[in-house]
Order: sequence, then structure tokens, then C-alpha cells
Amino acid sequence: MESLFNFNLEPLLLDLPDAEIIYYPNFFDKQQAATIYDELLQEIAWQQDTITVFGKTHPQPRLTALYGNEGKPYSYSNITMHPHPWQGILQKIKSYIEATTACQFTTVLLNQYRDGKDSNGWHADNEKELGSNPIIASLSLGAERVFQLKHNSLADAKKSITLENGSLLLMKGSTQHFWKHQIPKTAKPIGTRINLTFRTIK
Repeated sequence: MESLFNFNLEPLLLDLPDAEIIYYPNFFDKQQAATIYDELLQEIAWQQDTITVFGKTHPQPRLTALYGNEGKPYSYSNITMHPHPWQGILQKIKSYIEATTACQFTTVLLNQYRDGKDSNGWHADNEKELGSNPIIASLSLGAERVFQLKHNSLADAKKSITLENGSLLLMKGSTQHFWKHQIPKTAKPIGTRINLTFRTIK
């Protein structure tokens, strides 16, 4: 994995109220990102859960997988996922992210957005299993997608970021208390995106 390390990182601190968000646009270069993407696409145990919204049950609009320590489950949107044991490439990516950010993680939730119809609605990563000020490290691979943020009480506090192939977005501090985020649907022809969100389950 050392050959995948990118030592020319230029992190950007997003200037948003009540948030601590750092964006690394080139955490992995394009060739490195493509290598990791191809391996994850083939090796990860992808699944599609059902989700119930306003009393109606339908397939979740993306594929997911959970890997992590000690079999600790993770629940969100009335879905409880049980982690697979760490897979080699995921452990190596986790170690690199931890070395770069000085944060520690126990679990990774992976999302596969197969095309523009797949999405993730407005939410905060504030489940009780994540503790009071969760740290989320979000790695994007494959097709670029728009990532939108909005403040819970400040109507004009909004932000849209195009998450680039090989980029890392780190959300820390009180971000999840004050902000929601989403990956909206798009009608544009777009390829598959794989997103890895590293987190710590208490």
C-alpha cells in the first residue's frame, strides 16, 4: 500500500459556521484511485437493504457494505448492519487515513452509487453509537458527485462541493450537530461512485 501513498496533499479548510470540515482533493491520485476502485468493486460484499419512509418500504437507492472491529453493529434509518471482518485493502486505506488525519476509526460504511438515480437524502451522521462529536472521514472513488450541506438553523448557510475521484472529506467537531448533508439524484449520465465513510463506533 505504500506505493499508493500521496505525499503531496493540499488540504482545504471549509469556512462554515459551527463546523470543522477539511477537504483533501487529491488524497489519492487518479491512477491510485482507479486501482482501489476496481478492487473494491469486485471484492466488497455489496448488499441492498430495504428502507421504510412514511410507511412505504422500498429498496435503498444504493448498495452498501459494513466492515469493522469486533462485530459491533451500526444502525441508521431503521436498518441495522453487522460488519464483515476487515478486508486487506480496507485496513490499508484506514491506516493511511489515520496516519494523515491523526484520527482513529473502528468501522467503515461503504456506499456504491451505481448511477445518477442512486442517492443519499438529507441526514446527519449523529447516531448514538458514534458518540457526541463524531469524526467522519469520507473517501470518494469513481464518478464525481455533488455533496450538499445545509445548516439546521441558518437558512443562508449552505454549501455544495463536487467530490472528486480520490478525494477525502473529513468532518469533525460539532459538524454533525449543526449540519445535514446529502448526495442528491442527478439526471446527468454518470458512472458509478464508491464512497467509504470511516467512523468510530463506541
